[in-house]
Amino acid sequence: MKKTTSKLFVVPYMLWIALFVLAPLVLIFGQSFFNIEGQFSLENYKSYFASQNLTYLKMSFNSVLYAGIVTLVTLLISYPTALFLTRLKHRQLWLMLIILPTWINLLLKAYGQNGSINQFLEFIGIGSQQLLFTDFSFIFVASYIELPFMILPIFNVLDDMDNNLINASYDLGATKWETFRHVIFPLSMNGVRSGVQSVFIPSLSLFMLTRLIGGNRVITLGTAIEQNFLTNDNYGMGSTIGVVLILTMFITMWVTKERRER
Repeated sequence: MKKTTSKLFVVPYMLWIALFVLAPLVLIFGQSFFNIEGQFSLENYKSYFASQNLTYLKMSFNSVLYAGIVTLVTLLISYPTALFLTRLKHRQLWLMLIILPTWINLLLKAYGQNGSINQFLEFIGIGSQQLLFTDFSFIFVASYIELPFMILPIFNVLDDMDNNLINASYDLGATKWETFRHVIFPLSMNGVRSGVQSVFIPSLSLFMLTRLIGGNRVITLGTAIEQNFLTNDNYGMGSTIGVVLILTMFITMWVTKERRER
């Protein structure tokens, strides 16, 4: 009876995966083999890899580059922050205070000529600057949005780390830097991997920020998918880019997965 009940509980999850994960993947993969006239063809893949001026390959490079920069920036900020939080007494409260501002609407904080940053620049005498529609603004805002997804997994791993291992390192004569390098950082790699996956993969397909913050100066695969589906009505090409993006995400997950030494 219990086994039958357990199997029934699995059914909704299997239906969800089948309808909202597997079925869209099959539809996207199938649609990628049809051109704009609805004819079966490999034209989309040919255009992607051999288009004039290698447009789509350059977009792919830009997507990986910007996603890598955003991931690196969030990692450099998040790791010291997570490590500092584990030293605090009310660490959960401070963690909530760090994450809480990200729940505020993005446009209220970063969008517009008279945003909070420009108000600060005017206050210190520099004056209002054109912050929008630049590469820096895109990387800055994207990093800000993705920051909690890097902090949380790293914090969880560091918070659960056995302090006896750290104390043992000190007892054996290791310095703080040696302890961090040989004990703390290696033991926190699972959190770093999870954070990199959580930030890098979504950053590959950002398109809303490229419109609002980047002002089309930043062109990524997400932007190309949006343009092909909503502007050009070329569902086949949009699906082809989607297939490439999905494969890139799987490669990222494989590269960053945990590897156990034999």
